[in-house]
Amino acid sequence: MEKKNKATNRTRSADGRAKDRVDRVDPYGFERSEDFDYESYEEFMSEYLVVLTRRSIKWSRLLKGKSKVQKNVKLKRYVRKGIPNEHRPLIWMAASGAQDQLEKNPGYYQSLLRAQHDPKLVETICTDLNRTFPDNVQFRKTSNPCLQKALYNVLLAYGHHNQAVGYCQGMNFIAGYLLIITKDEEKSFWLMDALLNRILPDYYSPAMLGLKTDQEVLGELVKIKIPRVWQTMMDHNVMWTLVVSRWFICLYIDILPVETVLRIWDSLFYEGSKILYRVALTLIHHNQALIQQAQSLPDVCQIFKQITHGPFVDECHTFMQKIFTEPGSLSMATLAKLRVTCQSRIVAEES
Repeated sequence: MEKKNKATNRTRSADGRAKDRVDRVDPYGFERSEDFDYESYEEFMSEYLVVLTRRSIKWSRLLKGKSKVQKNVKLKRYVRKGIPNEHRPLIWMAASGAQDQLEKNPGYYQSLLRAQHDPKLVETICTDLNRTFPDNVQFRKTSNPCLQKALYNVLLAYGHHNQAVGYCQGMNFIAGYLLIITKDEEKSFWLMDALLNRILPDYYSPAMLGLKTDQEVLGELVKIKIPRVWQTMMDHNVMWTLVVSRWFICLYIDILPVETVLRIWDSLFYEGSKILYRVALTLIHHNQALIQQAQSLPDVCQIFKQITHGPFVDECHTFMQKIFTEPGSLSMATLAKLRVTCQSRIVAEES
């Protein structure tokens, strides 16, 4: 939907004159780029707002003001069609198990913040604070409230909570997105715990074995489902880690438009890590003809950047429908088997 940088936006009115736009910041606080296409965006949003309104009414009927939800087929269908922003914290917390953890551990988050802090952890986190969404007004020191302090607290608490992981780059963006949506430190902390401990284990540990494994599994899935693309990758000796590691480690943040990322996260919290594969396979499958045109390794890398922009990913509602149809079936049993094979191979190569 948008590329992001620090620029004032201008667009053209019907008679061709340039005019300043007051809506140069999106609903999540991100500044829109100078070349932001307002015309296409407004055309898309005029249709998408109808969808959002309809979904919001259905969600309100489903929840009826309840603060608890149970996972079931109907809820899964609703999640796939998108969670309205006002209900996201509730559904993410319930679907991921984060709410259960919060309730089982009253006061735990605050106790982590009160504990003695590891100076090295503090230093590492502080180094990354100013690099986290410099194009988002909510993370500026001049904004009130400024989410930087909340971001620091969540990352510090998590680093002490999960000392095997501590802190590594990429986690700041995830915590930042969680804070933008939940506006709550403790909920963001427990959602981080759900993501990093249960949904994506070993993605952010020092060896990053989970991340490496899932990238290799994606390669195997492409080999099975989109063999010509797999052959192109082999012909140019492109390792999957070169083109998809940021997709996986950032959970598509800064790769795809904000609305699309949030729709992906709706399903990620509910259905788990296979959603990351579905998104990757859809991007690759939809653009297979383009990828096959690559003449070199740099070509492949450039095309993989290119395919994460444009109308196909901007129109998040249609895109999310595609991820559940275009890649075909993707059973947990198949993924589990591929993970075992790929992980064994990685461990053997690294030993």
